[in-house]
Amino acid sequence: MSIRERLSGNEAIACAMRQIDPDVFAAFPITPSTEIPQYFAQYVADGRVSTEFIPVESEHSSLSACIGAQAAGVRAVTATSSCGLAFMYEVLYVAASARLPITLACVNRTLTGPININNDHSDSMGARDTGWLQLYAENNQEAYDNYLQAMRIAETPDVRLPIMVCQDGFITSHAVENILLEEDAAVKAFVGEYRPEHYLLKQENPLAVGPYDTCPYCMEHKVQQAEAMKNAKRAILDVAADFTRTFGRSYGFFEEYRMEDAQVALVLIGSTAGTAKACVERLRARGVRAGLIKLRVFRPFPAEELAAALAHVKAVAVLDKSEGNSACGGPLFAETRCACYDLPHPPKMIDVVYGLAGRDCAVEDVERVYRRLLHIAQTGETGPRYVHMGQRSKQEEVL
Repeated sequence: MSIRERLSGNEAIACAMRQIDPDVFAAFPITPSTEIPQYFAQYVADGRVSTEFIPVESEHSSLSACIGAQAAGVRAVTATSSCGLAFMYEVLYVAASARLPITLACVNRTLTGPININNDHSDSMGARDTGWLQLYAENNQEAYDNYLQAMRIAETPDVRLPIMVCQDGFITSHAVENILLEEDAAVKAFVGEYRPEHYLLKQENPLAVGPYDTCPYCMEHKVQQAEAMKNAKRAILDVAADFTRTFGRSYGFFEEYRMEDAQVALVLIGSTAGTAKACVERLRARGVRAGLIKLRVFRPFPAEELAAALAHVKAVAVLDKSEGNSACGGPLFAETRCACYDLPHPPKMIDVVYGLAGRDCAVEDVERVYRRLLHIAQTGETGPRYVHMGQRSKQEEVL
């Protein structure tokens, strides 16, 4: 039976970790993820977990310790944000190429510089092509539920890739919400035991992890990683289906909100979905057929499924909470537009970069985006395809 609680997103993640009781937690603090190892260290001190808690001197070291532990044959976890994730960059690729299903709680915060500690998605989006799976949460409940599913997904035999469980810094990480927790025994049973096929301490089958890979073999190993990412799509849906049977809450690649007859729609990630849903309801009350798609899974990217969900829409705005610095839009826009390219009649599409470094996004801001989409749907004229919302700058470039 579910247990009603009031928890911040960080405490919800730490609680999920406690229930799973991983073998190793390698920790280095950075705002706004510091509370996760802080809560977990208290669990260790109180004897509520059997985890080996390893304080290290940097984020590079924390992920390196996780790589060593996971390669030895045990479950390893860590948490970080922003520059901490950037400091891990070298070993993110190592973890993925070694096929080590490490679980990383990423509390999204803008990357320096300029120095700023508020939320956007520049940290995890900067790591989108490192070979890690990525799940994103709208609220504290989803952060908790995503974490419960993460290890099952990552440890699937034909996947075996590391996974990031992402939530918005401060907006969900520090805000307290009502949440349904599951009983410890039920969580342990759902996640199960980690049973790696190959590991360093398996004496009967000696192996090396992370050796130099020569040209005749390296590309084959990269292709195996790519195939594992494809396999992860099936694993995500399988685990989600089992999660629904066990706990009653449903998940997929994304949530379709009021999309059944939508003429205009948003595609976005994270906590802004709550604000956008409020705007959709406001517009629906006026007779506007508005909808939105909130992406939960960014890696692997559900291209075919997203294209099918947008096929009937006239105009789409992708809301990117990360600047792509490509001169043509953010990363979510690039993926979404590519996904829709082969549709017989693709929707008109624009990119709206917003919320950088914590810039606020209110219901009224989202409504302005929908008004722009309605104009596009009526006239067929897209206008500027790549704009920023909420900045103080030249009006013709600002939504």
